[in-house]
Amino acid sequence: MLEVVALSALTTFLIGVGNGAAGEVGKNLTLSAGALVRRTLGRETPLPADAEERQALAGRLYARLGRDPRQADAWALLVESGQEQVTAASGGDMPPAPWAFTNRQKVLKQLMREATRSWEGRPRVALLSGPPGSGTTSVALRLAAESRDRFPDGQYYLDLRDASGDSGPEPAAVLLRLLREMDVAPDQTPTTEAGRERLYRRLTSGRRALVVIDHATSLAQVRGLVPATPDVLLLVVVSGPPLLLEAERVTVAPLSDRYAKKMVRKVAGPEIVARAHARLPGLLERCQGNAYALHAEARLLAEAVAGAGAGVDGAPGPGLGPEAEAWRRHHPMRGAAEQASLRLAPEALRLCRLTALGAWPSLSPELAAAAAGLDDEERAARMLAEAADLHLLEALPGTRYRFRPEVRRQLADAAASEYGAQECTDAVVRVLDALLNRVLHAAHAALPQSWRTEPAPDLPYASRDETDGVAVLAAEVANVVRAVTVAEEHRRYTTALRLARALWPLQLKAGYWDEVLPALRVAARCAEENHADRRTPGALHFQLAHCLGELGRWEQASRAARAAVTCERAAGHPRGEASSVELLGLLNLNRWLYEEAHERFVEAEHIYRRITPDQEGAADLPRALALAERHQGRALRGLGRLDESRRRLESAVDFFAGRGGHAAEAYNQARALTDLAETLHDLGDDTAALTRITEAEALLTPAAAPHLRYLAGLRRRCEAAAGQ
Repeated sequence: MLEVVALSALTTFLIGVGNGAAGEVGKNLTLSAGALVRRTLGRETPLPADAEERQALAGRLYARLGRDPRQADAWALLVESGQEQVTAASGGDMPPAPWAFTNRQKVLKQLMREATRSWEGRPRVALLSGPPGSGTTSVALRLAAESRDRFPDGQYYLDLRDASGDSGPEPAAVLLRLLREMDVAPDQTPTTEAGRERLYRRLTSGRRALVVIDHATSLAQVRGLVPATPDVLLLVVVSGPPLLLEAERVTVAPLSDRYAKKMVRKVAGPEIVARAHARLPGLLERCQGNAYALHAEARLLAEAVAGAGAGVDGAPGPGLGPEAEAWRRHHPMRGAAEQASLRLAPEALRLCRLTALGAWPSLSPELAAAAAGLDDEERAARMLAEAADLHLLEALPGTRYRFRPEVRRQLADAAASEYGAQECTDAVVRVLDALLNRVLHAAHAALPQSWRTEPAPDLPYASRDETDGVAVLAAEVANVVRAVTVAEEHRRYTTALRLARALWPLQLKAGYWDEVLPALRVAARCAEENHADRRTPGALHFQLAHCLGELGRWEQASRAARAAVTCERAAGHPRGEASSVELLGLLNLNRWLYEEAHERFVEAEHIYRRITPDQEGAADLPRALALAERHQGRALRGLGRLDESRRRLESAVDFFAGRGGHAAEAYNQARALTDLAETLHDLGDDTAALTRITEAEALLTPAAAPHLRYLAGLRRRCEAAAGQ
């Protein structure tokens, strides 16, 4: 079957394995490849670090396969089982274009010229920029609405403004979000940035698509998205100075008075504008052609004129002092926000100002009520809705909102001057406390038996079950990441560390590695610098190592895991120390460093066995030892010590089989059965392997579809080998 395993196929397979699909199934395929590499070359070969090294490895393997038909057959079966096709869905989820769009035809023509020009090998990239509130997003959405026929294979939109910090998400996270927009399943999404970029390029090759990245803040975020295919247009939108991106640069300038009047008429209505004719020059002067300011002030004008009655139609409103007028001309967006905020009732205005202080990525009535010190979330929800009606907030799905950055800054500055430092600090701390209470309850619901999860607080709030707990953590993850930094800035170090630790179920059960990584970096450093209890730094270094390992950042992950071992050992916490040593073993296992992985798993077992009956973790010791046996069996398989591997894995299977009735243990049994089937296949006992595969399939529910697909591929490998 050597002709099936062409050099190009081997190279493609190894590049895909190296970049790795997420989750346990992707790791299984990687480990099978590593074990087969060792058997083929006769020595341990670490997982290649980049595409060039993988290509070189493919060349060495291919040279060997010409002299070993049996290994060639094994590679052919493995490569075939790993060739699962990933397809992107058509369409995308582009937001609707704004209805009050005015006088941007020149800009649209520039963008369309970039989309339709001669290809000549030059990527189609446009950089759209303008000052805050100028309408750059509106232009991008209008382009999408007017060019659906031009891009029938998909229009994909990412707004990076909802990230937890001013710098926005990392490039790998941007790629992840774009692949999600393309409907790539989580188990088919590569964990590494290189793998994600490779998949993005494969999915857009030959397609006619528009990709809009809104509110980009760095060149790195979009560099990997530059298309290499003729019919994909990348539109990068920047609110502020343009990036140093090689692209067609298009600037959204302020509206002229003529078109500013047109926008005001669209928003307020021609009758209102006619009745308020005397106010129009002042409005235009204040807004300086800024689209947001014009829209906001037009709505206020309509409300004021409609409520004034016929006797004062058209009368100018009370003027501001010359300094205030000058400030508003230089900051039209913030000036419009200030004027709109003064239309709120005092209590609602206070709520908005205090809520703006933390720069929270999203706001719920619960968090807004905490900021204002209110006990009534329904009243807070009504206030948020009123602020959204005045364009001080943008509505998000559900009952959530967010501020535009310039509006938030105006409100936060006003809070500082109106209420003083102490009241502002108290408002932020109340939000931190409310958020901590919420996520501690959610984390406990998501992982009620985990020793890494804190007990739920006595304060009111309860997640219903595991699913609800994970959903709450997912909804709040950006706020929690932001809150870790805010808490550190306010010297609330314990709060910062507890918030980060509450993210553990989200990274373990839902694969939110990119999302939680910034918080774990901050918290691990904060724990080292400000916390005397060595167990807390150990726990956070463990979480960080786990997260980095899942993202394929092996060296960083290993450093964090070693730091976790050091901290747990210093704290006299054998359970934590053994778990951290075990994690080091898993990191080595996934890098095809089987000898070192086996040593770490044996070391972890020895540490576990030092736990006495009266120590923490004694009740869970049998399960921990069974997992250590499973991991040793996997490492022994990679070392080619297949009989020892089989015995270890059979012992693990028997342990989990004896703890039937619990879904988590059934899944652990299925995983151990899968490992055992792999070892039996390597031993040449494919009949026994097929029996174990059937047993594993019977334990898995439809929710474990990725694992079931992997077992189907393993079954085909075993059946083909058995039939030879």
